[in-house]
Amino acid sequence: MARVYLDANASEPLHPQARAAMLQALDHAGNPSSIHADGRIARRLLEDAREAVAARFGTPPASVVFTSGGTEADALAIHAVGQGRRLIIGDTEHDAVRAAAPHAEILPVDSNGVADLAALQTLLDGPPALVCLMLANNETGTIQPIAAAARLCHAAGALLHVDAAQAAGRMHVNMPGLGADSLAISAHKLGGPQGVGALLLTPQIAQHPLIRGGGQERGWRGGTPALPAIAGLGAAARLPPTDQTQLRDILEHHAIQAGATVISQHAARLGNTSCLALPGVTAQMQVMSLDLAGIAVSAGAACSSGKVSRSHVLDAMGLGPLAGEAIRVSLPWNATEACVQAFAHAYQTMAQRLSRSAA
Repeated sequence: MARVYLDANASEPLHPQARAAMLQALDHAGNPSSIHADGRIARRLLEDAREAVAARFGTPPASVVFTSGGTEADALAIHAVGQGRRLIIGDTEHDAVRAAAPHAEILPVDSNGVADLAALQTLLDGPPALVCLMLANNETGTIQPIAAAARLCHAAGALLHVDAAQAAGRMHVNMPGLGADSLAISAHKLGGPQGVGALLLTPQIAQHPLIRGGGQERGWRGGTPALPAIAGLGAAARLPPTDQTQLRDILEHHAIQAGATVISQHAARLGNTSCLALPGVTAQMQVMSLDLAGIAVSAGAACSSGKVSRSHVLDAMGLGPLAGEAIRVSLPWNATEACVQAFAHAYQTMAQRLSRSAA
């Protein structure tokens, strides 16, 4: 049975151009910190990737710090940008931010998952803060009003960190246009490899590394760079964003016919993401049923050691029982209409069977 992969928000398939760049880098033995010819070749590959990431997000190359992924980039931002500041985080932030800021003040969201900017303005009334707000939610695809939030932050003397991991490969992202003071990305959400990402920083941020070592990444992160992975990130950064809105709308039409509720349907969303609730049927049961039918989807974030649990994102949106009855369908860069039709058939079959059982 041919499987259909619709879990791109967990990890995109590796793009052929990223794979080719990684294989090229694997052929070079040099360390980018070495001054001989082999080291200089490796350094050029590293800096080519840095320039590609910088160009993609509208920043100078010196702003780019390579990390092991989006989680480390978020943690480094909170550690460095948040030095001496209160922390304010959105109620639907990724666990990478929640875990790095366990004592943060919480910014509420509405029923679509959009941050309450009036509440933000109230929260900003106090000592200087770092606000953490993701550009697009990993579970619902909801896009936040980042530029408006940045204006409020800067007027109050606050800084803004943006987790752009999910947004980066699916919409145009320009860091200066957003007004972000730092921005986190992850290669495997762009069609690059797992295990590498970057934190982009504005020049005024003072250096406070989490990992010290030999001065790599201009002192921001010690350790020999993972050159093949970074080369893959650089290649992925050169690819244009993928807009799957048309396929997503077809998918949601079929799901609604089968009895689904589309979460955040009327909010601005990523074109590849559908959060579908099937009333009365647990998310775990839906994921397992679709997996047996050859369809890979997920229930919320894929960062909980394989666990399927109630979504804190949907709870924050006040969705009640639906928070435990929703799955995430996220279309990868190589999705086709045949993939969507296969999902529609499997979903309709599942909905008929499980809804009867629940009744």
